[in-house]
This record gives sequence, structure tokens and C-alpha cells, in this order.
Amino acid sequence: MANSTLSGHLTPGAETFTSPIDRKWLDLAVKLLVPVLLIILMAGAIKFGSLTDYARLLSRQTYTSLLPALAAVYILAVLLFQLIRTVLWACYKPFPLSDGPLPSLTVIIPAYNEGPMVEKAIESVVESDYPKDRLEIICVDDGSTDRTWLYILRAWQRFPDLIKPIRFPENRGKKEGLYAGFTQGRGEVFVTIDSDSIIEKDALRHLVAPLLHDPQMGAVAGNVKVYNRHQSLMGKMQAVRFVNLDYLRASQSLYRTVVCTPGSLSAYRREALEPHLEAWRNQTFWGAPCPHSEDRALTNFIIRGGYYTYYQRPAVVYTLVPETYRGVCKMYLRWERGNVRESMVMLSFLFTRYRPRHRVMPIVELFLSQLEYPVTLLFFSLLVASALAYPPILFKFLTALGIMSLINLTYYIWLERDSEFVYGVVYAFYAFFLLQWIYPYAFVTVRHRGWLTR
Repeated sequence: MANSTLSGHLTPGAETFTSPIDRKWLDLAVKLLVPVLLIILMAGAIKFGSLTDYARLLSRQTYTSLLPALAAVYILAVLLFQLIRTVLWACYKPFPLSDGPLPSLTVIIPAYNEGPMVEKAIESVVESDYPKDRLEIICVDDGSTDRTWLYILRAWQRFPDLIKPIRFPENRGKKEGLYAGFTQGRGEVFVTIDSDSIIEKDALRHLVAPLLHDPQMGAVAGNVKVYNRHQSLMGKMQAVRFVNLDYLRASQSLYRTVVCTPGSLSAYRREALEPHLEAWRNQTFWGAPCPHSEDRALTNFIIRGGYYTYYQRPAVVYTLVPETYRGVCKMYLRWERGNVRESMVMLSFLFTRYRPRHRVMPIVELFLSQLEYPVTLLFFSLLVASALAYPPILFKFLTALGIMSLINLTYYIWLERDSEFVYGVVYAFYAFFLLQWIYPYAFVTVRHRGWLTR
């Protein structure tokens, strides 16, 4: 899809630059200042020996006290796993397009107060190059209070042979919208697309390729990029972060365990999904219903059923992201609650013989990923206490954070080959200082039922 079609559409109330000129100058300022600040930090770190502390990770003296030893062991384990992941990421290859007959698809688009964006989502599916005689689109209006239903009807009137509109009289939640599509769809493969997302023309063909090549493949995750990346500073930061998710999902694909097939674009084999539909719909956690993170939950059911999950890089979808601090916090809080819940669910079956192969690496990943949050929070607390007692230590930390952010952004630079990576450096500092509270709050409020979407 051409870039020109991916700009200029924002949700109401989004925080944007005041004009294209402001946007241009801010972009230039960020791309000049960030490298300069990193060079200053690096020069200062070398001059004052700030980096020598990190070389002590391999010193015997580090392991003579319990706390430094635990911290060093964890850091080395993370670095080793990062290296392994990088090797896996480098070895990743998407499945090629199949020359054989394509399966019938049911594309499900649940919508709530999405406005005109839902029509754009539907149009992108209709305009895809997937054979129309193998395609069915079910669009569910989840009790919207705006004009969403009218936009769905308008699309249906234009393409009555492809679209089946469903309207709930009241809001029931995204899971119920998906369930309606799953139970009423006729396709051999179900595809979920968010109502604020637009797919590329060949996305559906690429998305089903792993399912055609491997009968053990139960679900496939698409490549999610940011639709409104050029509209705000937050959009640019999120765009870099979303691209870096490629690193995570590509490496997970080598051991066939992508832990979350995103609602923005994912495909599910019918026979892998149907046995779990009722359990997924009625899932509870600690006695409370589970209305959010339905994509992560569905992925867990697929994996526990013995199927593989994979990431298909060429299946690209563009999705709207929040452009304000409040909006980003709501999105991450919803994600982290799902992460806490579904990681516990995953732990309940990872040590069983739920499938014949690829069982060790998911265990290693789960433990390291879940330790990351409490350890980071601990280091953040120690940093604050240490900075109050000895302010220069903050300089050492900022240097290390800048270096680590650049290392992580090598994946973005390799994939995108543009200068937008500087926004990833900005995001690293932004996230560390302004988003650290989200995980602990999500952990203690994991049973909260609010969607936090609007």
C-alpha cells in the first residue's frame, strides 16, 4: 500500500503537530539532537570511566555478595538469551506463497465507535488480491453509539456479496464480536482484523501461507505497523517500537511459539480454533471473567492444543495507535493485564507434553520475560535511591540506557533502513521514566474488567 494512503486519518481528539512545518522542524531537531546527546554521553562515559562497572560482570568479586551476584547472573542470562534470539531472528524466513489452491477465508472485523475508519478497514479487505469466491467478510458492530453502523451498511451496500453485517443492540465486548464471527463464518481459515486497521493488498495470501505449508500450524501472526506514524511524536515512537516487535516474533517463530497472535491481523485454522471456542468465550481468571486480551488468550488455547504459531513478516497491516500519554498508558495497561494473566495460564501447561516438539525454549522465554519487569522495577528503585545519595551515578545509567537502546535498534535499522530509529532512543528514555508504573499496577489489578479502549 502506498505511503500516501496511510497518512492524514486520525481518530477524533488525537494529539497532532500543529502544522506540517512544525512537524518537519521537530523531526529535524530530534534527528540532530539525539545523536549529539548520545555522543556526549558516550564521550563522558569513556572520560570518567563510567563503563568500567559493567565490565565487572565477569569479575569474581562481583559474586562474593548475594545481591550483586543475583543482578550479574540475571544480566548475563538476559544478554545470552538476547544473543540466542538474535541468531534465531537472523535465521527466520517467512513461508513462501503457495502455488496450490487457497483456502476459503472468513475475515472478522469487530467494531465499536470506530466511525469512518471501519469502512476503510473493510475496503482494504475487499481490495486485497485474495480470490473473491474464497472470501467472506463479517463485520460486527458492538453496540456503537456513533455512526459506525452506517459506515458498515454503506460498505455492505457496495459489496453485498462479500460482506455480512451484524449489529449488537448493546455493547458486549470485542470477544463477543469475534465469537459471533467464529460461529457464523463458513471459511476454512478465520482471519481477525481490527476495525482501526488496514491491510496491504497481498496480506491475506501471505498470511495463509504457513497454514498451507505445515498442517501443524494453528495460527499465524501478521506484521503490525503504525498507520498514523507521521502524525505525532508519540506516533513516531510507537512506530519504531512496533517494528522492533518483528525481532521478538521472528525469533519466537523458529521454535513455533509466537505467544500472541495480534487482533490487528491474525489467521486461525478452523480445526485448531473450534474445539476451544466455548472455553475461550467463558474463560475466567481467579473467578473473574476475561473480557480483554482475547488475542493472547486465544493464542494460548491454540498452543495448548498442540498446534504451532508463527509470524509471517510479509503479511502487513497498518493500525492506529494512541497519540497521547493517557492513551498509551491505557493501551499498555490493557496489554500488561493480559500478559500477567496469560503468562500464568501458559505456565500451567508449559511443563506438560502438550506437543511433541519445541517445548524447551518457550519455558526459558517465559521465565526471563516475566523476571524482566520486577528486576527492572528493582533497578529503577535502586537508581532513584542511589541518585539521591550520589547524583553522578545517574550519568552512568543514562549512558548505559542510551547504549542499550541503540543496540536494540539495530533490528529496526536493518529492517527499515531509515533515520526514524532516533525515535526509538527517545522512546527508551520515555518508557523507562514514565511507564514503569504500568506493570506493577497491572499485576495488582489483573482482575479488572475494564477495556480501557475509549
